[in-house]
This record gives sequence, C-alpha cells and structure tokens, in this order.
Amino acid sequence: MALVLHAGCTNKNAFKALIAAEYSGVEVELVKDFEMGVSNKTPEFLKMNPIGKVPVLETPDGPVFESNAIARYVTRVKADNPLYGSSLIEYAHIEQWIDFASMEIDANISRWLYPRCGFMVYLPPAEEAAIAALKRALDALNTHLASNTYLVGHSVTLADIIMTCNLYTGFGRILTKSFTSEFPHIERYFWTLVNQPNFQKILGEVKQVESIPPVQSTKKPSQPKEPAKPKEVKKEAAPPKAEEAAEEEEAPKPKAKNPLDLLPPSKMILDEWKRLYSNTKTNFREVAIKGFWDMFDPEGYSLWFCDYKYNDENTVSFVTLNKVGGFLQRMDLARKYAFGKMLIIGSEPPFKVQGLWLFRGTEIPQFIIDECYDMELYEWKKVDINDEAQKERVSQMIEDCEPFEGEALLDAKCFK
Repeated sequence: MALVLHAGCTNKNAFKALIAAEYSGVEVELVKDFEMGVSNKTPEFLKMNPIGKVPVLETPDGPVFESNAIARYVTRVKADNPLYGSSLIEYAHIEQWIDFASMEIDANISRWLYPRCGFMVYLPPAEEAAIAALKRALDALNTHLASNTYLVGHSVTLADIIMTCNLYTGFGRILTKSFTSEFPHIERYFWTLVNQPNFQKILGEVKQVESIPPVQSTKKPSQPKEPAKPKEVKKEAAPPKAEEAAEEEEAPKPKAKNPLDLLPPSKMILDEWKRLYSNTKTNFREVAIKGFWDMFDPEGYSLWFCDYKYNDENTVSFVTLNKVGGFLQRMDLARKYAFGKMLIIGSEPPFKVQGLWLFRGTEIPQFIIDECYDMELYEWKKVDINDEAQKERVSQMIEDCEPFEGEALLDAKCFK
C-alpha cells in the first residue's frame, strides 16, 4: 500500500510531509479533490482521526495524524535518513527546533492571524501578547541564524522543513516586509529554503503578504433566506459574510477623528520643533535644546522615558539596531503626534536600548498602545519636568550626549 495523505493541496501542514518525501525519495500520494469541511467529516475519515483534523496519513500499518508525526514517519521510512542528522546530539537538536517551530513560531502566528480572519474572537490585548511572544521567538531564531545557514548542521534537516512550512503561513498571510525586516537572518533563511528545488516543487512560487489582514467580524449578519440552506451557509456564504462584516467595521473609520485632533490648541507646534531640531547644525545646546524648552507645553504634550525590558538579550549589535529600526518603522502611524530619540548604549554587549518620546496629550496616546505592539516591550516612565535631573537627562538624550550616563553610544536614532 502506498502512503496516502489526506489534505488539501494548499495545506502547509501537509507540505511538511510532502517536502520530506521529496528529500527522502519516498512516494506519498496526495488525495485528489480533498475538500476541507466535507472530506474530513466523512465516516471513513473520522475512523482515521476521530476529531476530524487534517492531515492524516494512511500507511500499511494504519493511519497517522498530527502533521509533525506524519513528517517524522515519512522521514524514517528511509533508513539512516540525513534529514534526522548524523549523531545523537544532532537528532536532539532537530527535535528541539521542531518543538520550537511548533510551540513558539506556529502557535503565535496562529494566535495573531486566526482572530483577524474571524476563526477566533478578536481581542486587542490577546493580539498584543501574541505579537510580543512571536517577536521574542523570532529574535531568538534570528540570533541563531546569524551564525548558521541551517538550524542543525550544514544541510537541510527535518527541522528546517517544519520551520519553513510554519514560517510559510506567516510570510504569506500576516508577516509583512516591514515586520520581517527586523529579522534579516530569518529573511535570508526563509527565502533560501523556499527556493530549494525540493521545497519549490511543493510550495511553488512564494510571495510575501503586502499588508496585515483587516479584522473580520465573527458575528454573522442576519439573512432570512439562508437558514433553509445550512450547507451553503457553511461552505460558500460564510467567507463573503465575513468580508461584508469587515467592510462594515472598516467603513466608519475614515470618518472618525483622532482624539488628539480634538484636544485644545497647544502653544507648541510640533513641526516647528522638528524643523528646529533638523536645521540646527552648531551650538545645538544653546539653540535647539533651549528652543525645545521654550516651546514645550506641559498641558498639550508629555515626555516619556522608555527602557527596553529585555536588554540582556541584546548581544548582537546589528540585531539590536534592526530591532530599534523596526520599532521606529512601526511608529510611523504616530508621526503627526510624536517625536522620539532612541539610544543604543554600550561599547560591548549586552547593549541597552533606552528612549525619550514626546507625545501629544498628557498621556501616551491609546491608539499607539493599541496599534504598535513594541510598546509593551518597554518600561515607560513619565518625565517630571519639575525635576532638574530628569530635565537634564531629556536634554542629553535629544542631543545624543556622549558619554551618556557614563557609557558610550553605539548609535542614536531619531523619530521625527
């Protein structure tokens, strides 16, 4: 009996086994005309997997479900398969990265993506937590790949196949270029792997998503005629309704004004400060810093110190710089209402990341907290402008004073 894989032709969990089969010279036949929500509900399928999840592999010795287990089975069909390494420690490291790919990468991509697609209830705090957890995982993976072409050893292993298939969903559905640019070694790794012949044969042409999908409502609009056709509602009507719900949610947004635009006028004109900062080339302390304090309006603006919570992880200079650069990119939504300075501090790792931000209003704007997930990666402290020591610290951060608090600056970045 040949190995038969029950799954749709676009299922990334099925791709794991199919790519492993290509590398192993094992024949795996993908079931034709598999229809999710129909084929996996038949009595025959439920005998193989009682909870109806996909994929399932039929083998001469019985069915196997769970995609990683299926990929392992296909790999082990070939004796001494190099996809499983050449030593006990390589085998352990392969298993380690398989677990990491599932628990840290795939799980958090799913927690971010599925609520936006309407498969789970969308809760902004849950999304923020998922993104923060995913970023931490990607930081760790990026650091490992800074000195390794593959996850284990010097050639493709099963760990690479499973990791790449899990990243495939992220790159294709929710991880935009502006997000992944913070992780250059992951980008290099992913595009290298998906363009290998055995990957390309299964995945075809891979393209990165251009924008994050909008949140779709999980509520179904009432349509009187549809209850008489329950099968059509599930198979055909649901996706359009989700799209319609999304459109209904998105439509009012352009009409709503940002709450910051409704604040009383301030004597501080942010653009004037930004011009002064940019155009001051000499006597910076006497011109720009003095000008800043002359302009500053504590009733219309607030100043905040931020300190990265995980500075002990900043062990690679360019990774740390990319991390800060990615944060500033994602803060673009606040450009009309904010000015910021981010300092990367230290002459050797671990590097400290600290910042100063000027925001419209007397608190950090809620829309920034909601939209920019990096915010929760920092400790935030409001500047007390009546404290001369804090005011001096603000001045030093604006002018990139070095040494800063006794330490060298690796770099300073400005958001304006």
